[in-house]
Amino acid sequence: MIFADLEFVTLLVVAAGALVAGFTTGFAGFGTALIASGLWLHVLPPILIPPLVTIAAVVAHIVGLATTRPTFDWATARPYLIGGLVGIPLGVVALSLAGPGTIRVAVGVFLVVFAISQLSGAARFSIGSWGGRVADAGIGLGGGVLGGFAGLSGPFPIVWLQMRGGPSAGQRAIYQPFNLVVLAFAAVGMAIAGLVDTTVLTLAVVATPLTVLGSWLGARTYLKVSEQTFRTIVLALLLLSGGALIVDAL
Repeated sequence: MIFADLEFVTLLVVAAGALVAGFTTGFAGFGTALIASGLWLHVLPPILIPPLVTIAAVVAHIVGLATTRPTFDWATARPYLIGGLVGIPLGVVALSLAGPGTIRVAVGVFLVVFAISQLSGAARFSIGSWGGRVADAGIGLGGGVLGGFAGLSGPFPIVWLQMRGGPSAGQRAIYQPFNLVVLAFAAVGMAIAGLVDTTVLTLAVVATPLTVLGSWLGARTYLKVSEQTFRTIVLALLLLSGGALIVDAL
């Protein structure tokens, strides 16, 4: 009777977070951890959130990808994936050791500064092909660590791809499959580490249907917006993500 042990308000917040986070991920190709964590931290113990977020993110990505049917740029995504798969166990270990808030603050400040500079037009960073595939793998490593640590695999590759330049659809064709693969492996790693317990699975049963619905609606919305609108919303989400990391750490 695990459901009976959970308060109605807790189940309601979990369901609402899943719906909104699913919509965000379906629309932007990332954002489950950013949205869901901010809501779920009010009703759930912090240790439950990374595995629950990761499961919800995998579901949202599968639905979103099936709806938008993008052409994945696997050749370009490969170095990111290699780095990401190396980084996942490091992130899971950090999570198991209750990793320091310093990581969250540093990443949060970076995201906030980048997003504000891009939204304001104060600094349009452009690096072109600088660093090549080795640099891409390094960024993937950072995404893998954050994916295994908090389900936040997306921000590093997204920021990097925006600095590389090119159309948003092309960037999404790289970072969304990266997110899906990294988070799927992160979920397995968390399960092996004993972080996916009965309570997490019970909450996942509550969250999954709303995640599916939200992701489908978000993906349908994505197909109807302009590239500039999409880019602005992605930057706003990065700004919110950075702020949420800072607040959570402090």
